[in-house]
Amino acid sequence: MNAPSMDEPFTESAAEAVDWQGQPVRCRDCRHEPMHRDGRCRRGRSCVRDRRARRVDRFFRHNPGMADDYLDHPYDEVRAIAARYCSLFRLTPLLDDPEPEVRVGAVLRLPQSRIGRMADDPDRRVRVALASRLEGRALMALLADADAFVRVMVVRRLAPDALVLAVDDDDADVRRWVARRLPSERLSLMLDDPEATVRQIVAGRVDVRHLPILALDDDVRVRFTAIERLPRDAVAQYGDDPEAPVRELVLHRLAEDSGKEHPDGTGT
Repeated sequence: MNAPSMDEPFTESAAEAVDWQGQPVRCRDCRHEPMHRDGRCRRGRSCVRDRRARRVDRFFRHNPGMADDYLDHPYDEVRAIAARYCSLFRLTPLLDDPEPEVRVGAVLRLPQSRIGRMADDPDRRVRVALASRLEGRALMALLADADAFVRVMVVRRLAPDALVLAVDDDDADVRRWVARRLPSERLSLMLDDPEATVRQIVAGRVDVRHLPILALDDDVRVRFTAIERLPRDAVAQYGDDPEAPVRELVLHRLAEDSGKEHPDGTGT
């Protein structure tokens, strides 16, 4: 997506241009007035003094060389946006900035070798950003994070074979992602997961030989998913299921043309 032109029309009112302390922005009082005359910034549109983040971002997008000068600005939003555009050599000190979004900006841009210590950051936004960057053992170590949202990011990025380490995670959202990505031959580890929605995902992916177990599950969604995939000649025994949708599925499966069976023996 191209950066917006400084010359294109805009609907934001310059009259609404106020700084982070609520004071009106006046170009004549700004040290960047020469830039304004050159068309490199515009009040109410692209202005580093404006309290609106998108206007600050436009300023740095058009003038990235100015970002280094704003890394110690008192307004958190300005520092956080400047961190996206500043020199890489200025990022390391930002890992200790009091504002989490500034630390996030540094984590997202610094080399992996410089950000490992942020696994102990008190703000989960920083640790989520870290999980989006790390690889291998460093990423795997974040499975021990106390926040489930961080662990979700980890299991979405880990190599599938490594997900066996998370099959017993305390959080159902984490286990759902594990069930979606774990190699199918390892899904038998999750046949008795305590959460029905996890077992339903397992039923949709597990090897066919495990489906009879799930076809007798306590949850109708799990049974339905398992019976959908069972070989046609194995579904008749489930015709007395207590739930009508499952019984109807069995009748439908029995009426199927046997030529529609999948090559692996599962149903269509």
